[in-house]
Amino acid sequence: MSLNIPGISAQVPLDRLATTTALTEEQKVAEATRLFEAVLLRQILRDAYKPVIRSALNQDSFAADVYRDLTVAHLAEAISRQGGVGLARELATQLHREVPALEHAHE
Repeated sequence: MSLNIPGISAQVPLDRLATTTALTEEQKVAEATRLFEAVLLRQILRDAYKPVIRSALNQDSFAADVYRDLTVAHLAEAISRQGGVGLARELATQLHREVPALEHAHE
């Protein structure tokens, strides 16, 4: 999985996000918190997307499950890219406060 970060022309593989020099620490934190928010949204939307009443329109099949999972994943990604529910922004704010405190503690 590669990350496409606005303002950065290169795509960064997710497993190299922490060690890349192509991004500032602020961009790394912003992308990591956005990805966390997308995962959380995916979990919430997956449960919300489950049908309450069974009918012929919401079949239980492998194809329907794959389609539902893809729909939920894309919806969660789109929501998080548009600002999400504010969780990523709040986490990033908290992390930016913690990082300087940790750096001073190790000096």
